[in-house]
Amino acid sequence: MFLTIGTTGTPERPATDLGFLLHKHPDKAQAFSTSYGTAHVLYPEADEQRCTAALLLEVDAVALVRRGKGKGRGGAPDAALAQYVNDRPYAASSLLAVALSGVFSSAMRGVCRARPELPEQARPLRVEVPALPARGGPELVTRLFEPLGWTVTAERVPLDTAFPEWGDSRYVRLVLESEALILAEALRHLYVLLPVLDDAKHYWVAPDEVDKLLRAGEGWLPGHPEQKLITSRYLSRRWSLTRQAMERLELVRLAEADDSEVEEIDNAVEAETEDEEKPTPLAVQRREAILAELRAAGAARVLDLGCGQGQLVQALLKDPAYTEIVGVDVSMRALTIASRRLKLDRMGERQASRVQLVQGSLAYTDRRLKGYDAAVLSEVIEHLDLPRLPALEYAVFGAARPRAVLVTTPNVEYNVRWETLPAGHVRHGDHRFEWTREEFRAWAAAVAARHGYDVEFRPVGPDDPEVGPPTQMAVFTMSTGTDTEKEAKAA
Repeated sequence: MFLTIGTTGTPERPATDLGFLLHKHPDKAQAFSTSYGTAHVLYPEADEQRCTAALLLEVDAVALVRRGKGKGRGGAPDAALAQYVNDRPYAASSLLAVALSGVFSSAMRGVCRARPELPEQARPLRVEVPALPARGGPELVTRLFEPLGWTVTAERVPLDTAFPEWGDSRYVRLVLESEALILAEALRHLYVLLPVLDDAKHYWVAPDEVDKLLRAGEGWLPGHPEQKLITSRYLSRRWSLTRQAMERLELVRLAEADDSEVEEIDNAVEAETEDEEKPTPLAVQRREAILAELRAAGAARVLDLGCGQGQLVQALLKDPAYTEIVGVDVSMRALTIASRRLKLDRMGERQASRVQLVQGSLAYTDRRLKGYDAAVLSEVIEHLDLPRLPALEYAVFGAARPRAVLVTTPNVEYNVRWETLPAGHVRHGDHRFEWTREEFRAWAAAVAARHGYDVEFRPVGPDDPEVGPPTQMAVFTMSTGTDTEKEAKAA
């Protein structure tokens, strides 16, 4: 099987930079042993204007069977001959995807020690695969690659050019072209989508395949319109693994959702109650309510637990009264987006000294979070499974013990005011629960009693006389006389 990756260049950015990115010198033909054959890398052309790298994979069908790796399609006991006579040596498949990840591992990770500036540079790319199994035809090939920025040419390969009446085979000749794409992203696209189109894998799909999929799909799979199909096929239609991957992808998608998307979810009903003036988005009202409570508490050192893309951190930075702001989130992707939002790389030294972004799970205790004036959990608890709430409770109220804690969460009673929200549905697909006012107050009162806090409740948004506000807030303050309160006053 065969695949080429090509690029064009200029005197300032020569095409031969591709050799640095792939960690393979254009003047050398190299061979790499695999468990099912030999992978060759060579360059049919390499100059300043054009450079093309070719990956040729010679598959040893006998070795594939003997190593127990031929038990997929065509390997059934009643079709033993098909284990040796099949399309594996010729058609791109999971074999080629694994070879890509092995031979070009550094390039796929975006690493180039010789020229560290190159991996982040987008460049024109052209990928060609002469024979690609496409279960779903050229239409599916287009649906998979086009949303990723590729111009797709997928031509059906006839069964036999001498006998056109036989019709087309299930294979296509694929050409992908992009004016500007990062090479590491292109390789990850191929690594995931080649076996998806083949709809088969030559090896046993174990649980660690979920991690591989999420790593290779970072940045593009959570928002792909064919996410479900890609996930199911990549994991060989193993339902338990597919469900696990889909749940994790939804969490990533939520972390990557921008303000407009989150606010659209929060405010689907506000468009229904149109006044002459456009209503203030609920997300903005929530941030304003949080800022007001933090000011009232006299907080200077603040934790934003579950900070997401850093909207609240950004608002806190605008007020010099907050001398130390720490955003914590489990998602590195969300923290990267928050860093870009805050422009940390261009921030002045004095301003940068006030803010820190930290990766961490709120289900575990963390020494770094101790000793702060206040902590905020804004629209966080409803994203946890109920059995994990006690762990979060202890990590925040039992271990970190800030002097004040603000918790906001949706009020499920208000959902009936949203005509666009079907009855019985939560506001977002990732919400594990949504509480009534009574349920939230019971939980908050129990938490306060267990950990030595007092708690009060505030409405956020319009306070409907029948169903209450859209968002409910609990304001926890450390009870006078607790050990930590005494220590804080002494300090």
